[in-house]
Amino acid sequence: MSDNREHFSSRLGFILAAAGSAVGIGNLVGFPVNAAKNGGGAFLLMYAIFIFMICLPVMMAEMAIGRKTAKNPVGAYGALSDNNSMWRKAGLLGVITPFMIAVFYTVLTIWIFIYLAVVVSGNLEYLASPAAFSEIINSPYLFLSMAVVGSLVYFILGSGVKDGIERAAKIMMPALFIMLILLVAFVLTLDNAMAGIKFYLIPDLDKISPSVISGALSQAFFSLSLGMGILVTYGSYISKQTNIETSATLVAITDTAVAFIAGLMVMPAIFSFNPDINPSELSDSSVSLIFVFLPKLFLALQATVGYFFASTLASVFFLLVFFAALTSLVSIIEVPVAYLMDEKSKTRKKALSTIFIWGGLFAVLSALSFGMVDWLTSLTSYGGKSKSLFDVIYDMFYDTILPLNGLLICLFVSFRWKKHNLNQELSEGNETFGKSVLAKYVDFSLGTFIPVIIFVIFINTVAKIYFGYDMFG
Repeated sequence: MSDNREHFSSRLGFILAAAGSAVGIGNLVGFPVNAAKNGGGAFLLMYAIFIFMICLPVMMAEMAIGRKTAKNPVGAYGALSDNNSMWRKAGLLGVITPFMIAVFYTVLTIWIFIYLAVVVSGNLEYLASPAAFSEIINSPYLFLSMAVVGSLVYFILGSGVKDGIERAAKIMMPALFIMLILLVAFVLTLDNAMAGIKFYLIPDLDKISPSVISGALSQAFFSLSLGMGILVTYGSYISKQTNIETSATLVAITDTAVAFIAGLMVMPAIFSFNPDINPSELSDSSVSLIFVFLPKLFLALQATVGYFFASTLASVFFLLVFFAALTSLVSIIEVPVAYLMDEKSKTRKKALSTIFIWGGLFAVLSALSFGMVDWLTSLTSYGGKSKSLFDVIYDMFYDTILPLNGLLICLFVSFRWKKHNLNQELSEGNETFGKSVLAKYVDFSLGTFIPVIIFVIFINTVAKIYFGYDMFG
């Protein structure tokens, strides 16, 4: 490992930073909604199984590749394949993907920031109005908010791995947990909250179907940010004394715990707000739930707790989501920054400036694609639907290419780098790993059924998004 490469100062710092990369909008809102629409407890059961049976081995492989090479995805693939051009291109795909994901994630983050600013200023009633969302996403304040969010991210990343990423994670992740627990404690006191808890927690095994299994697996894979190059990059910042097995397990547990606890907040709140709600009628969109449904829910609470306290709860919620979005955005942008530093010999400041200029341009264009610029709003069509620039970036890079990158990780470890080298790296800092049952499982699964399952996810995603056909529907 390079002596002058930046490192996390402790295992806790790495775990919090890696967990921060995984914990995002999808955990806090997308997970509870997917659980509600896919059988509640049945979905939870399948999700937990897939996190540890499928995702954990892939996480460990990504971390091991990063630590072994102390490089970004391009450099890591190159170093372990004797600079094979095909594998370097696979690594480049693992850099372009987070760069483009950062584009649409920036847009979501600035929306959240605007909502936070509006609710803190005492205008919860406006946020709950039917016109609020469409007005905000086409507001000139978008660009002021983008400057604020960009400045925060630039400051964190500009401060480096230990003083920036790790320090921010040590502040924001505990704060996120505290806010989440406080909100859950309050929501559980609402009328009819227990109906939401029962639906969410009690599994009905009869509801386990191919579509539920597919939904749980996709949610698990996307939730942990696999295939984004983040864990390869963060893995390059950890020492040989770090136990990757334990660290990866703790990251998976932390991410799953946040998603689970978020369900204890969202589902009882929804059932309390509308006791007769049919969970299958909830929108597929996390965006719709955050920006349209939940402000109405918080406003409805004023009848019970008063307008001021309802606004305070809404403020805490949007601050919670903003912290989650910010930690994810920081980790996503670090991947292309590390690439420019490693492969193009740029300083951190110059690498950040390059990424912010190009990423900012794409983010502005994406923000304009919700009605402000017609050709960006109706850029193309596929799957029987008109698509904006924002939609195309989301569909192509988040939904489609992420599982492809995960598949490439499995194939690279099993057939190019070889599994015995992976086991040797995982044994660093964990001398007994090679003799454990988990080592045998990782060795077997990464080269057999895991890539097959990920490949099926990839094919079904392509069929569903671009051709309107769901293999499991």
